Amino acid sequence: MVFAPLGAYKGNLNLPSKTYQRIRSDHASEVAEDYVEAIADAISERGVCRAIDLVKHFSVTHATVNNTIGRLQRDGFVVTEPYQPIELTTAGKRLATQSRQRHEIVESFLRRMGVSAATAAADSEGIEHHVSKETLAAMKRVLTKGWPSEPS
Repeated sequence: MVFAPLGAYKGNLNLPSKTYQRIRSDHASEVAEDYVEAIADAISERGVCRAIDLVKHFSVTHATVNNTIGRLQRDGFVVTEPYQPIELTTAGKRLATQSRQRHEIVESFLRRMGVSAATAAADSEGIEHHVSKETLAAMKRVLTKGWPSEPS
């Protein structure tokens, strides 16, 4: 496989830098999206989400969960008090819904391409955070209308 040198994309020397900036931004929101999605799932399944649920779900320490929940509370996605359940704010619910929808579209698209269920589930966990709106819309079109006969 041959790769084009950095900066050789369509003659635009700024593209790689912009691409990496987007990737760094995506990484910054990745943890928040994963946590609000897990909180929403726990509430949906058990009626409540506690820190221990997230410790088990992510296989991390209580300190990690507490630090992350603190950041989510600071950013307005959750509300909680010490030793109390974690609740999503309206913004947290919206972020969880958006993340879940992206995840489902990506996973369904991978399955449509013939990827096994297990691999599609694992791969969609990472892809969902980095897929652009344009690519996500194209994936959704394929899922609803089928493959286009010619690329746009």
